[in-house]
Amino acid sequence: MNIINDLKLQYKMGGIVIRLIFINILCYAVPGIVFAILSMFKIDIDYKSFVALSSDWNILLIRPWKILSYSFFHTGFFHILFNMLMLNFFGNLFTTYFTQKQLLGLYILGAIFSGLFYMIGYTFLPALTGVNATVVGASGAIMAVLLATVSYQPYMEVRLFLFGNVKLWQIALVLIIIDLIQLPMDNTGGHIAHIGGAIFGYIFIRLMQNGTDLSKLVSSVIDFFVNLFQTKKSNPFKKVHVNVKKPTPIRQSKIVTKDKTQQQIDDILDKISQSGYDSLSVDEKEFLFKAGK
Repeated sequence: MNIINDLKLQYKMGGIVIRLIFINILCYAVPGIVFAILSMFKIDIDYKSFVALSSDWNILLIRPWKILSYSFFHTGFFHILFNMLMLNFFGNLFTTYFTQKQLLGLYILGAIFSGLFYMIGYTFLPALTGVNATVVGASGAIMAVLLATVSYQPYMEVRLFLFGNVKLWQIALVLIIIDLIQLPMDNTGGHIAHIGGAIFGYIFIRLMQNGTDLSKLVSSVIDFFVNLFQTKKSNPFKKVHVNVKKPTPIRQSKIVTKDKTQQQIDDILDKISQSGYDSLSVDEKEFLFKAGK
């Protein structure tokens, strides 16, 4: 139970990078476990046919959610492991310079653009025309985050195991060359999506530097649905007139208690920022979890 509470707290307190990683892992693990159990009863359901992006435009017209859903599902353990490591690394680098909302917008728009780029590739490339293929994975969206970060800070140096200090533009160049070389080989659709994501990441930053923030499109849509489905706590047509009384000593004591609680929360958050979440004691984690409800 403490593990579940810890995961809930990390999701709640973590930034958009942690939340995207959590969502990707859940989309990989939950269906995998459920359908593995069903297969024991000889119930075989290909759930990926409902979320994977097809190269057929007619299928997209029938199931339009696929242009985004494909970017949260993966084909295997090492597929999602590599993608989440990349998302964690470059996502945190991106949020060093930009906001959480901008990262979310970049991820979603990058996924959509790379998906469309993948479908266009299968429509116009002679070797792929007429081929019906599907793709899943967050790679296209992550390439958008990677190239956006590289485009903004190309000469930033990072230390890589076995390679030492390398510049961000060098990492991006190697990854793009690998995708281009492997285009005619296995996973052609995936490599096309990677290139599409990289192109969008570059466009995203160039437009932002010219004053156009594409992530606001995603923020506007999310805010619209949040406001649409938000439950109103009070009836706006009902007015109640009450006599205002002076605060009593009991009321004052409640305010003091609230201030002490807030102070304890602030102390714990300061401890997290200095030493990390794992430095908290069991009591502190439990207190923070209950306070966040």
